[in-house]
Amino acid sequence: MQAAPVRATAIPSFTDALRAVESLLMSGGQRTARRNAWTSVLEDRRRAKDRVEAERILGQAGQPVSSVRL
Repeated sequence: MQAAPVRATAIPSFTDALRAVESLLMSGGQRTARRNAWTSVLEDRRRAKDRVEAERILGQAGQPVSSVRL
């Protein structure tokens, strides 16, 4: 007699768990606002990183950074 096959159930990721708690505690509008705010934070960080990189490149080219508008 063979044993029944064992089925593995996926363990939810930490992000999935947070989203489940979020959905219980917040209304849809609050979730959307929080996600939009986080997206804005990530975009601001990306722009800041790009700005630092541009300043580094322009500095290596010998141009004064203050004279360049990004």
